[in-house]
Formats: sequence, structure tokens, C-alpha cells
Amino acid sequence: MTTALPDAPQTTGPGPASRFRPEWVSDARLASWTRWVAAPAGAATLTATAPYDGLPTAPVPACGPDDVAAAVAAARAAQPAWATLGVDERAEVVLRFHDLLVERQDEVLDLIQWEMGKARFHAWQEVLQVGNLARHYARHGRAYLEDRKVRPAIPLATSAREVRVPKGVVGIISPWNYPLYLGVGDLLPALVAGNTVVGKADPQTPLTLLWARALMAEAGLPEDAWKVVAGPGAEVGEALVDHVDYIAFTGSTATGRLVAERAARRLIGASLELGGKNPLIVRHDADLAVAARGTADAAFANTGQMCIHIERVLVHTDVYDDFREALLAATSGQRVGQAYDYAFGVGSLASQAQLDKVSAHVADAVAKGATVLAGGRALPEIGPFVYAPTVLEGVTEDMDLCLGETFGPVVALYRVADDDEAVAVANQGRAGLSASIFSKDIAAAQALAPRIRAGSVNINDGASLAAGTVEAGMGGMGDSGLGRRHGPEGIRKYTETQTVVASRIGPVGPPAGTPVAKFVALGNGQLRLLRRLRVR
Repeated sequence: MTTALPDAPQTTGPGPASRFRPEWVSDARLASWTRWVAAPAGAATLTATAPYDGLPTAPVPACGPDDVAAAVAAARAAQPAWATLGVDERAEVVLRFHDLLVERQDEVLDLIQWEMGKARFHAWQEVLQVGNLARHYARHGRAYLEDRKVRPAIPLATSAREVRVPKGVVGIISPWNYPLYLGVGDLLPALVAGNTVVGKADPQTPLTLLWARALMAEAGLPEDAWKVVAGPGAEVGEALVDHVDYIAFTGSTATGRLVAERAARRLIGASLELGGKNPLIVRHDADLAVAARGTADAAFANTGQMCIHIERVLVHTDVYDDFREALLAATSGQRVGQAYDYAFGVGSLASQAQLDKVSAHVADAVAKGATVLAGGRALPEIGPFVYAPTVLEGVTEDMDLCLGETFGPVVALYRVADDDEAVAVANQGRAGLSASIFSKDIAAAQALAPRIRAGSVNINDGASLAAGTVEAGMGGMGDSGLGRRHGPEGIRKYTETQTVVASRIGPVGPPAGTPVAKFVALGNGQLRLLRRLRVR
């Protein structure tokens, strides 16, 4: 198996500039952001394609392996001073960033749309999520990281506590589909925990991450506490894994395996949120109007380019026909378009590569007997990479779309006889990221949830509730990844536990002049006493 990380296909060469470039994005602004890339003067550049018109956005300096090594070295040199500030001072920087983000959100909303093509509401959800995470870890970081007293080896004479120390330099490889949330959301707890960070900007969406880096500087983050590198995954991603002390990766399962292998050779930790093929169960007692709306939201949000979005809907046979009609009505009500406002609910796919994959999955399914109930085609009259919200039925296991992640605005319906069959179908394949259950009987749905192999289960919601519950962990089972973001684990994973013990009587062992046999007898007596007292 090759160990190279695959190159991102989203970049393009010089050409006429994108017509959708926001008016406020001046050349001076671009220069102020791209200076944050840890690349030497005169470095080669990469230019992404704007999804709304298929034309170039703006060039960004490209890094090579040596640039990554230098960025990590600078972050490593800055880490002790950053950690010495203490958790409260680090949290204050994060809170100032939060306030600036809320105040200047329209800027980053424009950038996310320009670079990634999503509808503005889904761009705003990134702002909301990052804001929630910033407040959460700034307010709760101290409690998550506090020392823990433990029972010592010799009570009274000794003491013991478990403390948490930063990993050092954390590497973050974030994807294009949520450039603010996934690029910054993982950064925040790493910084609060006392680490410095080197983040890899995805070639499709580097400006969003660089805008956030500039905003963090305004909030008071030292220059070398967060270094940004940009460039192809095969070069920059590998080099990052080869130099940092911990790696947080979000992306495909195939690339996640390569990251894990490379990290394992260095014996560094890794958290991996990978792909999903997420099921939604509609039980016989579901409110069908609510279930249809929730399904449409979860299937078509972010134009389906969301690891936790719904791709499979398992409907009880007694309500299948009525639910299908309700879902088709909800699908026909989706407004598809491209604009820097909240007029449209579904935007563009991010690239030609995404359009090709979605089109291929649907074409393969249709060729093998699936039926298109809605959509099923590209919409070039709206934009070069736009695809219609699509509903299929009759999908079978020999079709690529059945268990392969489509990552587009496509959902397939399946008829099931009961809860047992729904669980069996939901657990097909190796993915296990997110799932949903719609039912009026919440207790029954809660009892059903543990039978589904998924890191999160939403009841009467498609996908967003679990992701938005930032006090609980978010991640996958099986091929959907390792580790969790959010909650206590979302910050503790960036630390090492260290046991600190102290003795008031000096070294433990037989005192000078005491026969060893007598010391052993005393120890055995202690063991028997503790057993009688049921002391662990």
C-alpha cells in the first residue's frame, strides 16, 4: 500500500478572475491574509476554482516539506511561552476571537461561499458552531484540564495526583467542506490546552482559514502559536504528520488510513473523523411531515457535502408511501441558487470533481435499475457545479451509491418491515459516523439507538443536534474514524497525563536496619487488613 497522501484536485492554473469575488476583497486584503502562509518569498502559488462560476479565486503561496518543517520548529519554539501563560489567559484570547468573529461574520460568510459554494445559511452555521466552541472551551477548559487527586501507594505518608500537560505542537489537516468550523473548531481546544498549532489549509478553501488566522492575531494570539501551511496533501500533509506531536485529521477514510499509518510509525497520537454513509430510520409511528422536513434538511444541507449528512432513509413499510410523497414535496420545495444572501437553501457543489462523483453514482444506480423520484441531473443553467436535490428508490447492493459515500445532494429510500430490519440495514457496511431516528415514541427510539453502529444518534432531527451539542463527543465508529472532537475528549486528547507523586517519608522500602522479611510481613498484614475493610 502506498503511504502518499492524495493530492487535492481542486486547484487550477492562471486565468480570468472569478466574477463572484466579493467587492470588499481588495488586493491589499488578500495580501494581508496570504502573508500568514508559512512559505518563503517568491514561492510558487496555488489558485483554487470558485464554484459559482468555475473561474480562479486568488493565488496563495504553496509550501513544501522544508517549509512545513520550519513552521513546526517555529511553533515548537513558541509553545513553552504560550503554555506558561496559563489556561485563563489563553482562554481570554479565544474569547476575544469569538467577539471579533461575531462582529465580522459577514466577511467570512462571503469567503466561505466564494471558495466553497454553499448556501449562506450553511455558511452561517459554521460561524455559529465555531462561536459555540470558542465560548465552551474558554469557559470550561480549566475544569476539563484540572489536576485529579488519586489514592497514593501509601496513604497519609504519600500523595498522588494526575496532571495534564500539552502534547506540544498539534497538526490539524482540515477539509474544504467546512473550512471555518473544521479548520478552527479543532484549533481552539488545542490552544486552550497549551499547545501551539500548525494547520494545513485545504487548496480549495485557503482564504477562509487565512482570514481566521488574521482575526486570531487581532485577538492577541502570538504569531508562531498558529502557523498555517498550504499546498498539496501528498507533500504538505505527509510532512506535517512527520514533524508534529499529534495530528487531528478530517477527511476521507482512505486518506485517514494513510495518516494513521504514518502517525503510528512515529508513535504519535491521531484523531480521525472520516467518511460516513449515514442512515435515517422512519419508524411506523413517526410524524411524517416532521420526518420529511428533517430528512430533506439533513440530506441537502451543505449541498450534501457533509460527513454526517443523511444518504440512506429506511422507512417502515406501513408508512413508506405516505412518507415518500412527503419527502418529494419537501424536496421540490428546496430553492437552489447562488447568491451572497439567504435567498437559497441549496448551493453549488464545490468542484468539478464533486460533480463528477455525484453524477457517476446516480448514473450507475439508474443503469442498474434504480428509479429517480426527484432531481437526478446537473443544473448548469444555475452554475457549473450545481446538482439538483435528488431522491432515489430501488437502490441495491451492487450499486456504487448503496454503501459508497456519495457526498452530494442525493438520498436513497429503502422499505423495511420493522425495527430489527431497519437496524440491520443501518449497520450494513463499515461506516459508523451518524444516524437518525424519527418516532413519536422517544423512549422507544432511545432504546433503539444503542443497536445502531454510529458515533451519534439524533432522534427527531436529521444531523445537527448531536453536532451542535458541544459538551458531548462527536466522532465515528468502524471506518468512520478514531477519537472524538467536542466535549471533554475534544480538549483532553491534546494533552498527556502525567502522574506526580510525593513522599513525606523518603524512599519507600525497608528502613535501614530492618530485615526485609519483617518488612514483607508488615506489607502482607496491610493487604489482609485492607481486604477485610473492603478498601480498594
